[in-house]
Amino acid sequence: MLESIALIIFVSLLLGNIAKRMHIPPLIFMMVTGSLLGPYVFDLIDGHILLLSSDLREIALIVILLRAGLTLDFEDLKAVGRPALLLSFIPALLEIGVLGTLGHFLFDLDYPSAFLLASMVSAVSPAVIVPSMIGLIEKKMGTNKKIPQMILAAASIDDVVVIVIFSSMLLLVGGSTPNIPMVLGILLAIVLGILFGVVIGKLLVVFFQRFHMRDTVKVMILFAVAFSMMYIQDMLEEVIFISGLIAIMSLGMTIQKEYQVLSLRLSGKFSKLWVASEIMLFVLVGALLDISVITEVGLAAVLFVAVGVFFRMVGSWLSTVKTSLNNKERVFTMVSYTPKATVQAAIGGIPLAMGFAFGEEMLMIAVLSIFLTAPIGAILIDQLSKRLLD
Repeated sequence: MLESIALIIFVSLLLGNIAKRMHIPPLIFMMVTGSLLGPYVFDLIDGHILLLSSDLREIALIVILLRAGLTLDFEDLKAVGRPALLLSFIPALLEIGVLGTLGHFLFDLDYPSAFLLASMVSAVSPAVIVPSMIGLIEKKMGTNKKIPQMILAAASIDDVVVIVIFSSMLLLVGGSTPNIPMVLGILLAIVLGILFGVVIGKLLVVFFQRFHMRDTVKVMILFAVAFSMMYIQDMLEEVIFISGLIAIMSLGMTIQKEYQVLSLRLSGKFSKLWVASEIMLFVLVGALLDISVITEVGLAAVLFVAVGVFFRMVGSWLSTVKTSLNNKERVFTMVSYTPKATVQAAIGGIPLAMGFAFGEEMLMIAVLSIFLTAPIGAILIDQLSKRLLD
């Protein structure tokens, strides 16, 4: 296992350095590294790492959510208001609606299975969007209208909306019915997640103010709390869905609001942790790519992903109608809301693990959506931010 980790780090850093010289996001070469070293090409990654890959990807996601929460300000979210709320669900619902219908005809799936596939593919990627938006906040690009803050917050809620729909479709395909209506489930997941994160965040602020310790220890405590939040989400999901993702971000935002000096220091710590987390996340995503299965789904899968991205962009445009954003800023918002990676990597294998007939193809379409949208989205965010934002 150790030699595999060493190989992943060496190859990723080498190719990442090449990527920087070429002025393209390093995540592209990290995904290529995973694809080359993974089980479907040279098979150089230890099997134990691949067995742990879903947990390692979840840890990487927790790092970026904590970092995002420690960077976001409640007042900024109040300032963006309506467009952030609309971006949270309109693009996702439009994309799922179109892809669910298209998947029924394109892949000859029954409607529940088609909408299961659509929800799996539709979520945006915190792993791409969060670091990009935090970078823009630090450079003060687009912050006069709170554009990075709007996209960052909306993307997190977008994931919750999609995951709840995916969970409901999973039950329908499996022959069960959800305990509560889907719309109510989405609202409860978001509200309970926010309340959960705020309460725990306030308790942690009191604890950190009363008991003095090194910032490194505080980071470890935050990790333990975040892991516990995800465990509670998983433990209660059959009864009620509480979004651990929203709770973790709300936790960080509460610390930022109540204890800003500490949030600045901790944000710096998490930005350093992201360097290692990013490598593991995108390398392990790349390792999922099985070219032989992708050739089976072929151009139909590419068309499926492309149509979804187009209608997500339409939804993003509609969400920013009659706002203070000009057309250039609305175009930037549309483009920024297209990358997919983290959620697809996390849930793409579930239908296959549950023995669904189209499960293997679903996983490969989810992985293909990552390879088609994450690199292009990251490049466009980087390049267009310089041209379209103040």
